[in-house]
Amino acid sequence: MAKRIGHESVEDVTNRGGFTELSRKILLAGIGAAALAQEEIERFVNRLVEKGELAEKDARRMIQEIMEKREKLEQERRAAAQKSRPAPVTQADIEALSAKIAELSKKIEELRKERGE
Repeated sequence: MAKRIGHESVEDVTNRGGFTELSRKILLAGIGAAALAQEEIERFVNRLVEKGELAEKDARRMIQEIMEKREKLEQERRAAAQKSRPAPVTQADIEALSAKIAELSKKIEELRKERGE
């Protein structure tokens, strides 16, 4: 069963717009979730202020601390994701591997000749 994103399945999105479109939709969903989370935090803290369980000054500080911690966690997550990505392949890497393949092919051919194959 295809996973759904909004009203579309992952297969529909990847077939129509490819990986870029799927990435875009996931990013937008993440941004929406972050905005919703911030709104919920603010509503919760404001209710505490209304009930008198928290001073307004403390509420502003609490919201700021929560948002800073959330941003720090997001930065750490992005840094971890960046570290887990393989290094990009360079032309020098390709040339080095091609040279090794050519060398190994030559050795295999020499061994075949020695065996009489």
